[in-house]
Amino acid sequence: MALLEDFTRTYVDTEAGPIHLAHAGVGPPLLLLHGYPQTHTMWHAIAPRLAAHFHVICPDLRGYGDSIKPAGGADHAGYSKRAMAQDCIELMQTFGYTRFDVIGHDRGARVGHRLALDHPAAVARLVVLDIAPTLAMFESTNQAFATGYYHWFFLIQPDGLPERMIGADPAYYLREKLTRWSGPNARFTPDAVAEYERCFSDPACIHASCEDYRAAAGIDLEHDRADRDAGRRVDCPLLVLWGAHGFVHKMYDVLAVWRAYASAVTGRALDSGHFVPEEAPDALYVELQRFLGITGPSRYDVE
Repeated sequence: MALLEDFTRTYVDTEAGPIHLAHAGVGPPLLLLHGYPQTHTMWHAIAPRLAAHFHVICPDLRGYGDSIKPAGGADHAGYSKRAMAQDCIELMQTFGYTRFDVIGHDRGARVGHRLALDHPAAVARLVVLDIAPTLAMFESTNQAFATGYYHWFFLIQPDGLPERMIGADPAYYLREKLTRWSGPNARFTPDAVAEYERCFSDPACIHASCEDYRAAAGIDLEHDRADRDAGRRVDCPLLVLWGAHGFVHKMYDVLAVWRAYASAVTGRALDSGHFVPEEAPDALYVELQRFLGITGPSRYDVE
């Protein structure tokens, strides 16, 4: 089965290098940002529906998929959410857009959060899927968090330790993540999993994704604390959705946590695990219809 078969795949040059993306549709701009350890392909069940109403743009974040994998640097700033957000601003400007809606899952949601803080004039509405804010999660770390999110502490280890261990069998590691983080009876499209494996098996991708997490545990926290000290919050409308069978639901009062970081928060849990766009695309689309004001039928719409 071809995934996102009606989408055009291309590269956009940013200051950091080429960002690979798929896009389709005519209408207001909508940016979709994927999570770990995946690529833009994770939107395959929802992006075509949205493309009936929006110009949907789905990049591979730097370090992932077929996008540039720059050096992280001593402080891992090359994979800060600030750097990834800047990539998004540049690629959207290439299409002529200075203001747009954003939907992010997992790491992409963290990039979306940073986009809304660093570029408030650019983000009209923001949707984050199955995350709590990075700073809140680190500052509330306990045994349950360290057990459930052990990868946050494994992937940041220095000197190539996680790269070597994951690199011994990257397909196993990726599939283990899909299984461990998904809800009961979750089924992933084989072609999507094959694409994740193709990209994640690249040692450069394994290293870059570790750099992403190293940045999250360092320079990203510096940026987050500076925003908190300055009283900066997400001011655009924010929809927060998460999996009722996932770790975030078990650990946090999700809306209460986000209301400390944003001014206008709505949301709820959906019947899924972590991978909401693949596990519960119909329920997700209904929520997006409401939040984004989607009206009128299309051949993709849910009955």
